[in-house]
Amino acid sequence: MTKILIVEDELQMRMGLRDNLEFEGYEVDLAEDGRSGLQHILENRYDLIVLDVMMPHMSGFDVCKKAREQGIKTPVIMLTAKGEEIDKVLGLELGADDYLTKPFSLRELLARIKAILRRVSSSPESNSQRVSIGNLTVDFSTYDAYMEGKVEPMSHKEFEILKFLWQHQGQTVSRDQLLNDVWGYDEFPTTRTVDNFILKLRKRIEQDPTHPRIILTVHGVGYKLVDI
Repeated sequence: MTKILIVEDELQMRMGLRDNLEFEGYEVDLAEDGRSGLQHILENRYDLIVLDVMMPHMSGFDVCKKAREQGIKTPVIMLTAKGEEIDKVLGLELGADDYLTKPFSLRELLARIKAILRRVSSSPESNSQRVSIGNLTVDFSTYDAYMEGKVEPMSHKEFEILKFLWQHQGQTVSRDQLLNDVWGYDEFPTTRTVDNFILKLRKRIEQDPTHPRIILTVHGVGYKLVDI
């Protein structure tokens, strides 16, 4: 299911957007200010972000800028009550993909969302899922893995963990993030389960699994997949 984050400080607007997007079949997360919005963006994976500009603690401009600096490429639609051209230009320069001025019609927002998601899903980058990670070549679109040209059997969970780490390359990913994203709330594995799967992946990927250089341990937090 397509997952969208709404970062909006106006309660009525926030709830209204959530209800309508959920009615359209999207999964929706909410944040009520810029600071919590940025935290959501850095700690979760979204298909699209609807981001208000004028918010307490941190503006939408700053949220977008900091997210892009962290390598987050998720499409962003900015919302603002301002209509000056300079704001639109600034938002786009900071990495926003589209811009809507309040008040706007729900129909127009939905059309913009669908257009962006369609564009992203059809881009060559999104369709190209084969990457090399250490000793392993994986295709995340087909769940195939190869080592030295030969098929390497891997479980679905191993693929999902590796994909999550790859999508957050260079970022520290907590064990709880992996549990929530890969296993979900309906299952009840422990953080030890995550550690065991990381050990399996290291045996496939690392030259020396006892001294990993690709999947690093961030003590007390989780793991990080470094640049490859």
